[in-house]
Amino acid sequence: MMMLDSERKLAELILYISQRYTTDPNFGMVKLNKALYFPDFSAYASWGETITSAEYQHLPEGPAIVRMLPVLEALRDEDAIAIQPMDRFGFLQKRPVNLRDPDLIHFSGKEIALVDAWIERLRPMNAKEVSDFSHGTAGWRTTKNGDIIKPETVFIGWTDPSAAEIARGQELARKYSLSA
Repeated sequence: MMMLDSERKLAELILYISQRYTTDPNFGMVKLNKALYFPDFSAYASWGETITSAEYQHLPEGPAIVRMLPVLEALRDEDAIAIQPMDRFGFLQKRPVNLRDPDLIHFSGKEIALVDAWIERLRPMNAKEVSDFSHGTAGWRTTKNGDIIKPETVFIGWTDPSAAEIARGQELARKYSLSA
């Protein structure tokens, strides 16, 4: 399968993340998708653009890259990655294993630093934990299965408003004669 030119950066980041998680027994496709999603959306929040330019969709296990399978297939065709099936507590874990070093020429230091920070934040989590964590994001909570998750959703809070925040909002609504 052919990879789009615009997907090369994504492909190299997949290899990078796979390399960084090489000794993590919890690393599989669910964790890979979240290790891409969180830095991409954090980059959007900080710099106004994602790192990979990939589109994410709402899936039951959390946000996932729309074109993940074609990109992985192209990496397999290049002999750059293998997908190792593993039995993980009775579940099939599809573990990406890089077969070559990633080419990081197209990444800035701040991009890699952001990816590294998320890799470490997600490291202690297993697939269920990282999936549950991603379910707290507004992007996942405000979409349905198969919907595209827009990077702009990173600006919506992850938690429900507190009682004090609700009271303040109601106070401001009264003050400025706003109604729902």
